[in-house]
Amino acid sequence: MGKPTGFLEHAREEAPRRAVAERVGDWDEVALHLSREALDRAAARCMNCGIPYCHAFGCPLANRVPDFNDLVWRGHWQRALEILEAANPLPEITGHVCPAPCEAACTLEIDHAAVSIREIELAVVERGWHMGWIRPRPARARTEKRVGIIGSGPAGLAAAQKLARVGHTVTVFERAKQPGGLLRYGIPDFKLPKWILDRRLDQMRAEGVHFETEVDAGTDVSTRHLRRTFDALVLATGARVPRDLEVPGRELGRIHFALDYLTQQNCHNAGEHVDPEHAITAEGKNVVVIGGGDTGADCVGTARRQGARSITQIEILPEPPAKRAPENPWPTWPRILRTSSSHEEGCERIWAVATKDFSGTSGGVEKLNCVRVEWSAPDEAGHRTFSEVPGSEFDLDAELVLLALGFVHAEHGALVHDLGLETDARGDLMAGEDGRTGTEKVFVAGDAASGASLVVRAISSGLRVACEVHMHLI
Repeated sequence: MGKPTGFLEHAREEAPRRAVAERVGDWDEVALHLSREALDRAAARCMNCGIPYCHAFGCPLANRVPDFNDLVWRGHWQRALEILEAANPLPEITGHVCPAPCEAACTLEIDHAAVSIREIELAVVERGWHMGWIRPRPARARTEKRVGIIGSGPAGLAAAQKLARVGHTVTVFERAKQPGGLLRYGIPDFKLPKWILDRRLDQMRAEGVHFETEVDAGTDVSTRHLRRTFDALVLATGARVPRDLEVPGRELGRIHFALDYLTQQNCHNAGEHVDPEHAITAEGKNVVVIGGGDTGADCVGTARRQGARSITQIEILPEPPAKRAPENPWPTWPRILRTSSSHEEGCERIWAVATKDFSGTSGGVEKLNCVRVEWSAPDEAGHRTFSEVPGSEFDLDAELVLLALGFVHAEHGALVHDLGLETDARGDLMAGEDGRTGTEKVFVAGDAASGASLVVRAISSGLRVACEVHMHLI
């Protein structure tokens, strides 16, 4: 243990952000980073606990957090990178967009501020790139086995890299113009600059991973051809079917799913063609975002940069507390109020509100009719119900409505149908813990099997399924 008293001597330091007035005028990254001295202090705060819940409970990848924290404090950055990469193939991605369940499980979180694990992780991997320590690691010998991976999001990329490094020939199919899945098209550039993703993709190409883009597997390439060509198939298609809001007036124009909106802006930033007739813009409009999660916050930041007149974000759940409630103890994920960089840029947030209907004209939506709701106390199973507050109806002006209500399950298209894959009651693709489906040599990884979840869980699933595919092939 590097500094036994570090957590007593140093308070947590948050990474700075660019000034609001500056950052809303561009799509560049919002976050700045801690100085080398601040990182040393942050790493010194790690207590090297006897039972590191950050590693064993918080992180789905089981990152050896105390080990790389201690190495950073001692100045052994290259060794810290080796420890980090042993568990996490995409630390620059998690360092940018993971909500850091490891920090929620940090022992200091009991009555102090957690160690800045995510910031340290990001600093380690960026130093690795800068120093040239991160290089392609192609397999020493190639097998004769071929693996097809459908989807190039975090699960697909993690599986592809692992399988290529043990010598298999890996082809990743992606129906979009560029690989990356939601990392490229769903997360705004101001949170995850795409050159960071491209840097890792270039490494994977040098390791032998082949990307086939603008190919809709199951349609452009038949499942019969895929099964004949590959010794194993991994479906890492994500949970892309959005949850809708079935209320009167839903058919009006200018009501869009959040992912369609975010994808279009990312395409525009990347120079990809966007049909002007179907362009979605917040410029000069009153915008209402329905849904209080991270995707909704991404819509807020995007609308602000597009020049929205006003932005309101509504959520049917009650406003979370500022601190953990007694029924939400450490080391569980804290259900507390979170303010993102997008909220800092200007947004009214309204909690415990339900949408009754939309109204407008042939030109599109113009108003939301809303009502305030009250939530019951949890029952013995922890479930709560809500009821409308009589006389609490109110209207919100809106010339653009964005539905950020989450996702329900994977798409059930030709690929799923032709492979004969089964789905569960929620619509997720059925697979065992090892990713195996009931169809020979077909595996499922990530959100397609689990439902929408965290990036870090998708990466973990991709790695786990890759191990099972390897065992199947050898």
